[in-house]
Amino acid sequence: MRVLIDTNVVLDVLLEREPFVKAAVDVFCLVEESRIDAFLCATTITTIDYLLTQSLTASKARDALRKLISIFEIATVNRPVIERALGSKIRDFEDAVLDEAGQMAGVDSVVTRNTKDFAGSSLKVFDPNEFLAQINR
Repeated sequence: MRVLIDTNVVLDVLLEREPFVKAAVDVFCLVEESRIDAFLCATTITTIDYLLTQSLTASKARDALRKLISIFEIATVNRPVIERALGSKIRDFEDAVLDEAGQMAGVDSVVTRNTKDFAGSSLKVFDPNEFLAQINR
């Protein structure tokens, strides 16, 4: 299975946000164990860098990014992704970009805590707990 992990799930792990961290860590474990092929959107990386440098040194923030890109593939954001996102049924442009980048990368689904924000996606959309239940069937 090929999935795109939304920024909020990554932040749940990195910032240990309760009560979401356990499910998010369990999703990360599936990636680290090579049970799923997982992608992050290129914009997720830049967003995470920005947010981490607000609370960590630049060196620690970059170490966190290096760890992420060592276990995740990166879904490209380019002109076709942006153009398709502009015409997307998804209202929030950032989510539309993520969705289109995932489609271009050939993912099957998106794992996000904001499933309602992806209404109109042609991908399957799961929150982390739903995704874990799907995998563990």
